[in-house]
Amino acid sequence: MSVLSARGLRKSYGASEVVRGVDLEVAKGECFGLLGPNGAGKTTTLRLCLGLTEPGAGDIELLGEPVPARAREARARVGVVPQLDNLDPDFTVTENLLVYSRYFGIPAGEIRARIPGLLEFAGLAGRGDARINTLSGGMKRRLTLARALVNDPQVLFMDEPTTGLDPQARHVIWERLKQLLARGKTILLTTHFMEEAERLCSRLVVMDRGRFIGEGSPRELIAERIEPQVIEVHGEGVEAWSEGEARALAPRVELAGDTAFCYVRDPAPLLASLERQSGLRYLHRPANLEDVFLKLTGRELRD
Repeated sequence: MSVLSARGLRKSYGASEVVRGVDLEVAKGECFGLLGPNGAGKTTTLRLCLGLTEPGAGDIELLGEPVPARAREARARVGVVPQLDNLDPDFTVTENLLVYSRYFGIPAGEIRARIPGLLEFAGLAGRGDARINTLSGGMKRRLTLARALVNDPQVLFMDEPTTGLDPQARHVIWERLKQLLARGKTILLTTHFMEEAERLCSRLVVMDRGRFIGEGSPRELIAERIEPQVIEVHGEGVEAWSEGEARALAPRVELAGDTAFCYVRDPAPLLASLERQSGLRYLHRPANLEDVFLKLTGRELRD
């Protein structure tokens, strides 16, 4: 059963078309990932699907409601975790949840009864009276997640939910999201963290320059889009080696800075070559989602 579908979605700002005819289908209960470099169109796509931005073309249906015509009705059953925390610094933790619940018309008695459970879920039990400026970045992010759950949503839209967090805080967020998926919630997630996408997403798309350029489960994309073995090589003379012997032995070699990335199916010939190179150091590993992402979108810096 689909909870979100979009067909032929387009959006332009002036002469720049930032979403270029994408089709999207998100099934109930899945975590669907939207990956892409900066400026790929990910956030605009989320805003279009939520009815916060008017599309230039295309059809959108969210939880059975046409968007943007009935976006407000659809959003009543949706939770949103924005890219940047927008908690009210003048309110306490509890007051932030109380005020936000008024947007959904939730009776004060009902939300007060639910707040202890929300704070427990977010790892903020005992912090209800704390001011926002006393919270760490990880605490603020978990509170933003708790706030997105005040209306017990069927679908969660999450725009880079762990950006700026340390590894410990990131893992806590991942564990909470897995709990929500186990409860049957649907999550639409944008992220720059490939490990996050591999851990959480049952299906994902790679987006670049307004288009979807790869789609499938993380495992499918790795199996179908990239050679299975990667050898990372660096050290004195790596550029000459990568342009010579490496290209004779590996079907694909990419030089990025002082590191050569060699993508192979059979690593044995390349490893034998490296054993004879005293000035080079290397790491041999299986291919991962980041390799797929870089192959599809390139290694150039995006601003």
